[in-house]
Amino acid sequence: MFGTRGSAPDRRDTPRPARPTPPALDMTELDAMRRALDLAWRGWGRVHPNPLVGAVVLSGSAIIGEGYHAEFGGPHAEREALAAAGGAAREGTLVVTLEPCAHHGQQPPCVDAVIAAGISRVVAAMPDPHPLAGGGAERLRAHGIAVEMGLLRDRAERQNAIFLHSLVDPLIRRPFVAVKLATSLDHRIADAQGHSRWISGEEARDFVQWLRAGFDAIGVGARSAMVDNPALTVRGSVQPRVPPRRVIFQGARRLPLEAEVYRSAREIPTLVVSGDLSANEAAALAERGVEPVRAPTLTAGLAALWERGLRSILIEGGGRLTGALLQDGLVDRYYWIVSPLWLGDHGTAATRGHEVASLVAAERWTPVQHRALGQDTLLVYDRR
Repeated sequence: MFGTRGSAPDRRDTPRPARPTPPALDMTELDAMRRALDLAWRGWGRVHPNPLVGAVVLSGSAIIGEGYHAEFGGPHAEREALAAAGGAAREGTLVVTLEPCAHHGQQPPCVDAVIAAGISRVVAAMPDPHPLAGGGAERLRAHGIAVEMGLLRDRAERQNAIFLHSLVDPLIRRPFVAVKLATSLDHRIADAQGHSRWISGEEARDFVQWLRAGFDAIGVGARSAMVDNPALTVRGSVQPRVPPRRVIFQGARRLPLEAEVYRSAREIPTLVVSGDLSANEAAALAERGVEPVRAPTLTAGLAALWERGLRSILIEGGGRLTGALLQDGLVDRYYWIVSPLWLGDHGTAATRGHEVASLVAAERWTPVQHRALGQDTLLVYDRR
């Protein structure tokens, strides 16, 4: 999702500013792709289920236009960049993070705009795997436009991991699952008394608000919800186009009906996933506007969320839920915020119930980002 060069999105970006002013710098195609990837982040929380896309138009080594997909149903990045370039785009190079689309959806095909603008070369980070939108490269080549694919593909794929999740493997019938944990240096999520507010600092908490905006749902275990009584809402600078639903994963512990997530369930869609909800419990939840979801396993629960249209979920604890998800191989990404303090042996472990037979059997994850968040450190790992 993030690159390894520290090119994390600026959380101060507004969802839809005026067309961005190109930097007063000449650029190589590699530099332009980095710029396009940075631009693409400006659509975070506003364009899903569409992908994040950024585009830059070069004339020689000079930037003459740029744009990004800013809003679901709105103009695509290529058309925004070409509009900014105007007539100067003729014989220029379009650098874009995703292969230009070749079908007419809510917007006309981007390949038509590229051809009409007189672009001579297109550099795309990755092909579009969507069965309807893909195939733009072939159409461009058929019109004599040179197309290069694969520049910074790994970064583009990480950025659009949620979009690619089910397209790459159509047999996957569960949401993209990301876990976010804020821990001490010794991997504790609370002190000996169960207090966790606040392990991380203000900048890290601002990042979490930005992060939430890009997911379809925010999930938490019932015990964590009981201890922290969180609202599980987005309160940052990016207001999501569709506010994420809230999901409580309930085991033996029951969250009181007076909990914050239940009190506001009629305003913010809330679901409870549980393997043993009684008819009375289900009725009491439904009376408060909560949707009960009976599922005997986590795998079944995630499948049920998929059937309800959820394509991504951010899990924010607790330790047992995280451990169970890891044990079942259901986590795709891990956002780890490490704070510079120690909580000792009696602190609450960040994960529990995850058993590994040996070092040889341990699965090694791929690091995709490492950067400071004030006094804290963000580490991001992908399972694949």
